[in-house]
Amino acid sequence: MAVSTVLAGARVVLPTGIVENGRVIVDGGRIAGAAPADAPAIDLTGHWVVPGFVDMHNHGGGGASFTSGTVDEILTGVHTHRLHGTTTVVASFVTGEMDFLSTRAGLLSELAEQGEIAGIHFEGPFIAPCRKGAHDETLLRDPDPADVRKLIDAARGQARMVTLATELPGGIDSVRLLAEHGVVAAIGHTDATYEQTVEAIDAGATVATHLYNAMPALGHRAPGPIAALLEDERITVELINDGTHLHPAALELAFHHAGPRRVAFITDAMDAAGFGDGRYMLGTLAVEVKDSVARLVEGGSIAGSTLTLDRAFKRAATVDGLPVESVVQAISANPARVLGIDDRVGSLEPGKDADLVVLDADFDVKGVMRKGTWVVEPQSA
Repeated sequence: MAVSTVLAGARVVLPTGIVENGRVIVDGGRIAGAAPADAPAIDLTGHWVVPGFVDMHNHGGGGASFTSGTVDEILTGVHTHRLHGTTTVVASFVTGEMDFLSTRAGLLSELAEQGEIAGIHFEGPFIAPCRKGAHDETLLRDPDPADVRKLIDAARGQARMVTLATELPGGIDSVRLLAEHGVVAAIGHTDATYEQTVEAIDAGATVATHLYNAMPALGHRAPGPIAALLEDERITVELINDGTHLHPAALELAFHHAGPRRVAFITDAMDAAGFGDGRYMLGTLAVEVKDSVARLVEGGSIAGSTLTLDRAFKRAATVDGLPVESVVQAISANPARVLGIDDRVGSLEPGKDADLVVLDADFDVKGVMRKGTWVVEPQSA
């Protein structure tokens, strides 16, 4: 593209609020503060321009699994999500054998070093068998700090998050280990009590893995982890806003108690995202996707999602009636902050990567730019 390009006329969502008839200036691969008078302009009147989406919990898409796919397949999955506005994606693993996960971490660390993904998330094997969801129970293990350290070492500095049932033996020590190494400790697939969850937060946990799902329900005598995670300012809560994982009232409850600064929309997507119904494998387990809902063939448990973040955005802004600024926080700014990459992505500010999404008035994707290059090129309004 040209050295400088001006995107003009759209409603632009900035950290300070919405700018009507705004301008976003792209210079090379970054957002600039000014443009030459003769810089070409793209008229986006009637559209929105928002920061590129940041997905910190994603297992695949386009028919490809981040846990088991080849490099080309992984890149296909990444590209599938880029077409839907996700310009930054963390590759999440499901439970597997330790040696297998270590080998996969080494492979994906190369893609992270190349900038194709934003790092690796280990969701398992350190989770509670009674809250396993779509994880192979025979491969689960307690979060021994030595095993946790093995995985983060295998990721060669590219481990971004580890989901733990912190109430299991070794859980609290593993949280401390992760915090010391700059890796996010996420509480999830857990059977923890309220008190055990508070202990884990005090030890350094900062994220709730897909809040509500794969954890005890909120109770009035035994509040469990949900109350502790919602009330603590140190925790960012992941939400899967696909209309299947959460009732709208549960989403509203999370936004009310955590506030828009502590919610991160995720997909928890598996291979079928952007691909279609059919039979798939999630780790070692067979999954049937029907009417875009993924469930284990054995037992019927929900097995990730087929969600893309553009659908989560549209649902939040329409069905849920959230302010667009709050949706942008949850889908871009907050996950970027949690991952420690908000100096580069997550908001439209001079000096940051030119990652952005063009939406029409109905919040459908009409353009996607990543590092100054169009992934989906918009038509002038």
